[in-house]
Formats: sequence, C-alpha cells, structure tokens
Amino acid sequence: MKISVADESGEPVGEATTDAQGEWAVPVPEAGTYKVSIDQSSLPQGIALRDPNRATLTVQVYEGNERNVLFALVNAGQQQQQQGENAPPGETEQYWTRVAQLAFEGLSLGLTIALGAVGLSLIFGTTGLTNFSHGELLTIGAFTAYLFNTAFGLHLLIAAPLAVLVAAAFGYGQDRFFWGVLRKRQTGIISMMIISIGVAILLRYMILFFFGGEGLRYEQYVAQQGIQLGPISATPKSLIAMAIQIVVLVGVGLALTYTRIGKATRAVADNPALAASSGINVDRVIRVVWTAGTAIAALAGVLLGLIQNVQYQMGLHVLLLMFAGVILGGLGTAFGALVGSIIVGVFIQLSTLWIPPEMKNIGALAILILVLLFRPQGILGRRERIG
Repeated sequence: MKISVADESGEPVGEATTDAQGEWAVPVPEAGTYKVSIDQSSLPQGIALRDPNRATLTVQVYEGNERNVLFALVNAGQQQQQQGENAPPGETEQYWTRVAQLAFEGLSLGLTIALGAVGLSLIFGTTGLTNFSHGELLTIGAFTAYLFNTAFGLHLLIAAPLAVLVAAAFGYGQDRFFWGVLRKRQTGIISMMIISIGVAILLRYMILFFFGGEGLRYEQYVAQQGIQLGPISATPKSLIAMAIQIVVLVGVGLALTYTRIGKATRAVADNPALAASSGINVDRVIRVVWTAGTAIAALAGVLLGLIQNVQYQMGLHVLLLMFAGVILGGLGTAFGALVGSIIVGVFIQLSTLWIPPEMKNIGALAILILVLLFRPQGILGRRERIG
C-alpha cells in the first residue's frame, strides 16, 4: 500500500510503502499540520477502506514526536454492508475530532501559561511592578535543566528539580540585591517597568551568547509514540506535564488560601500599607513571592522545553500570552491569572479552526479586548474607585 504525505499547502513531503505488517514511516522536515493520504488503488485485492471518504487524514505533528496515523481497513464485501447508518461519518467526525484535539492542546498551553502568569500576577499585586523580564525566568529554568541534563549528565528527573531550586535562589537574589534596593530608593513604578525591559533584553542575549540560537533538546523523553484517548491523541510526556501543572497550581491555590504566608501575601496584594500596619513584614512577603514566582516560572519553562525545543526566545513567545491571561483574569489575583490563562490557551488553539495557525495569537488579543470591553477589571478582578 502506498502512503503519501503533503503539507498544508499541498506540497509533497514524502512517500512510503507499507511493509508486511502494514507499518510505514515518513519523516517530515518540521513540526506542523500535514495531510496523509492512502492510494486506494494500491490496497490488496478484497480489501477496502472502511470509510472511502477518509482516504486523506489531517494530522498535527509536534517537534521531536512521532505521530501515528491509522487507516481503518475492512473486507470489500463488509464495506458494502456498512454504507448506511453504521458507516462512520466523514467530514463531520473529522471536524469534531479536530475540535477535541485543539481543545486538549489549548488546555495544555493554558496550564503552561498559568504557571508563569501566577508569579507574574502575584509580583504585580504585591509590588505594583509590571515585570517584562518574567518571560526570561521560564527560559532560565529550561536552560538550567538543559545544562544539568547534558553537561553534567543528570537524568531529567533530577535535573528539573535542581533547575527549579536554582531558579528559586535566583529569584531570591533578584529581589534581595536588585529590586528590593530599587524599592528602598523609592524608584517609580514606571522606571522599574522600563528597567525590567532592560533586564529582559540582558538575560535573553546572555542566554543567546552562551547557548546559541538553535533549538536544543533534553537527553530524555525526546520522541514518544502518541496515546489515543478517544478522539484525542497525546504523548505520555504531555499528559505527565499537565498532571504536574495541575498539582502545582492546586498547591499554590491551597497555599494562598490556608497558609499563613499565603494569607499575608493576599493581604499585601490587597493593601500593602494596611498589611504593614497590621504587623505583616511586607518586604519578607515580597521576597517569598519573588522566590516562589521565579521557581514556578522556571518549572513552566522546563515543561515547555520538554514539549517543544529549548530556545533562547521561548520565554518571549509566552510573555504576551501571560500578560493576556493576567489582565483577562484580573490584575494582581493568582486565581484570576489561572482562569484567564486557560481561556487564552484554549481560545488560541481553537481559533486555528478559522484562521491560519501563524495568526493564532491574535485570538488571545481578540478575546482579551472583548472581555475588557464589558468587564474592565477582568474576570475575577474587583472594581476600584479612584478619587
């Protein structure tokens, strides 16, 4: 049987002939959407496709992953019997299968955005700083894990926690020796925001200088076969990454709600002056927020690097989406950042049903504008009176 693969524009990518077990493989040049077709004239005598309308399937291939594509075959006589109510639907089934797949991918993206956005939102809530260097914290986490994994030969399961610890120390040092000093000097919020842009550029190009601009991969969990869960196809590492993200986000929510430092953090975010007058050490709370926020962002970077390549601009690409999630959910609220990020992630992926994938980030801005037109404070934000 002959199999052909083409890209979205119809440009041929490769061909293959199945072996005795019906298996085949076609390498593709890059991640993307491809159309896989089977030549029905090459089927063995007496064998036919269960659904002739599904001779061409559209699949999404991810960087470093294998994607299984299956064509259902039946005896030619059996195909004739199934041409009625028992025949599987054609284009309609493909459409809803794609919707389910994109919704799943959007949830995965939204959870990754949420990990970074929670720290970004808490830092804004406790200090008023709009930190444009927060995206680089994801990049630092991914590259630190890559360094431990490749240069020191540690397994990724060990390298990842070490990278998170290093990032936590970096976050503590940032506030202890840099941002905290600026706050004591009463540097204006606008000035600090501009400084954060400079810090982002500095960190980004330092990473580019030491690691180069090419995409890098961890030593483990590079290529995995997909798992079919109903209409959804996913790799084991993507499912494990989502589970870790959910556990961490639930843990952050419980910590903010029930622990003493969590309650103090919410108090400082609500009113720093009143919190200080109540005996809360505001500087200590801010330092904890910087430490925890950087660690969580680094974890998001490690998991993002596990699914994609580790690349020096990976944090920059997610930064706009984090801001969209934070603003959509409500500035300064961790729970709002979680809700807003998931909405952004799902909407971005589902928007590719109607617009080209290259323009999918426009969906995040569109939903952001629409929500803020009717609820300027965000989904979980509170109205504030000025004056």
